[in-house]
Amino acid sequence: MVDFLQNWVYLTGAMALVGIGLYIVLTNTNIFRIIVGLNIIDSGTNLFIVTIAWHPKSVMPIYTATNNLVVNGHVISADPLPQSLVLTAIVIGLGTTALALAIAVKIYQKYGTLDVRKIKEGDR
Repeated sequence: MVDFLQNWVYLTGAMALVGIGLYIVLTNTNIFRIIVGLNIIDSGTNLFIVTIAWHPKSVMPIYTATNNLVVNGHVISADPLPQSLVLTAIVIGLGTTALALAIAVKIYQKYGTLDVRKIKEGDR
């Protein structure tokens, strides 16, 4: 539990990013701003995953040093799985953002606005 709490600054930042992104998504009616809010949520989630897996005295999994944190005779190494998951999430987030922006461009071409309320009125 102590290892978890030593990263409180990063965890607070991650929660703040998710909260700010959620506020943007829920309060805006502009599609572009909603996409930006979703990207902020994605960044906060990635920061949270990296923070959970990080330990200040951990070493790379392929490198063993003697001047690091040793528990029961074993050197603590960083877990590469969360890092690879975040790297994959960044690539997927980039692809979904590009797709969302392409759809937003098509919506603007059809309706002449990116306001969700006006688009909903235009469908009637």
